[in-house]
Amino acid sequence: MIHTRGLTRDFTVKKETVRAVRGIDLDVEAGRLVAVLGPNGAGKSTTLRMLTTLLPPTSGTAVVAGHDVVRDPGRVRAHIGYVGQKSSAGENFQVRDELVSQGRFYGMTTATAAGRADELLDLLGLRALARRRPGTLSGGQRRRLDIALGLVHRPSLLFLDEPSTGLDPKSRADIWEHILRVREAYGMTLFLTTHYLEEADTMAERVVIVDGGRIIADGTAERLKNDLAGDHITITTRTEGEAATAAVVARTMAAPGTSGDAVTVDGTTVRLRVPGAPAALPVYLRALEEAGVKAVTAETGRPTLDDVFLTLTGRSLTDEDLPA
Repeated sequence: MIHTRGLTRDFTVKKETVRAVRGIDLDVEAGRLVAVLGPNGAGKSTTLRMLTTLLPPTSGTAVVAGHDVVRDPGRVRAHIGYVGQKSSAGENFQVRDELVSQGRFYGMTTATAAGRADELLDLLGLRALARRRPGTLSGGQRRRLDIALGLVHRPSLLFLDEPSTGLDPKSRADIWEHILRVREAYGMTLFLTTHYLEEADTMAERVVIVDGGRIIADGTAERLKNDLAGDHITITTRTEGEAATAAVVARTMAAPGTSGDAVTVDGTTVRLRVPGAPAALPVYLRALEEAGVKAVTAETGRPTLDDVFLTLTGRSLTDEDLPA
């Protein structure tokens, strides 16, 4: 469904060439739900715009829905839907009329476009809003309308760029309910960008992490967390000196081959990355007692995708460089 090799995109900023995307190799099978995750400026949206023919690649190749994005952009557009970060609807027509007009733009007869509009109004819970103008809708309602506009021509592949950004938690959950309903109803491939870690973790079948214009990790969320981050144990001690001793003990238990950040110390808190944390915790506590250290508190935790990013880059995905 999506096949890219060496996909790059350069921009000229103040007479200097800036490479926003640095050689993306990607293969996405039909029917998958893929989330592209990364900080602001990582190249997510630029990649999406190249795949949807909105930006030409500087170099490399991309075949989307069986057609080359450079040589045959018209056929690519006929087979895909695209929901950008900004609202797609105008302000001059009612919601249902917007959908009918979109269908007419794709060459449908008025009757066919009207039937398709009614189908989407029901699927996306917009029936009660059919006679409203887009400007009177809430943020979540407008995003559902945007998705409906992207589905009018029955695409086999739907691209969504940050579909829930700026929405409150309830509206975000509602948007995801409808995204999953669309997928179930049409069996389409969904390819989306997001900076919400929990969305990628719980909703996507495959997570692609991008940083600095490159793919730095690719797989299921569970596999990435297990292979690249691992479980962790967190303890607190009475003094910073005991914490330093606890860190020395912890380093003897760290997963083989892990980097130096497998054990971190912050004041009296020690955090250890280790496989099978629930089983490892009693072993660690016994080793601490033998070293003369008594843990004040101790807990285990499962890794997050932020832990994966931290392991790969040394910084957090939740840093201030993420969009609000």
